[in-house]
Amino acid sequence: MEPRVIRYEFNGKQYQCPIELAVSLFSGKWKTTIICKLMEGKKRYGELKKLIVGINHKMLAEQLRELEDAGIISREVYPVVPPKVEYALTELGEQLKPAIQLLQQWGRQFQIPVSVDSESPVSAQSSADR
Repeated sequence: MEPRVIRYEFNGKQYQCPIELAVSLFSGKWKTTIICKLMEGKKRYGELKKLIVGINHKMLAEQLRELEDAGIISREVYPVVPPKVEYALTELGEQLKPAIQLLQQWGRQFQIPVSVDSESPVSAQSSADR
């Protein structure tokens, strides 16, 4: 008897492991940051652009589109002039909150002080060195 192989599938793609599936959905430099900002509530495109230091227009639009395609965020367009678009976590995206919060908690051990003026680290020393 052959061993039973378990596969996971999402949007037509198959994965060998549930973690592989999950990480593939929000992998990318900016996706977790976008999700974290949307955990605080709905945001307009311009708000996200201002909140995420270092992201350019092309990358934000691309990452939002990929998260929307994955069903993690929703995009609501209001019929007004100028156009108003809001992004929010979907029910599927909301299910990520506990995992994201655990990752945030774990990552905080590496926090370093940052100067408000320059947004550069005051000290490059990690918490492990202190």
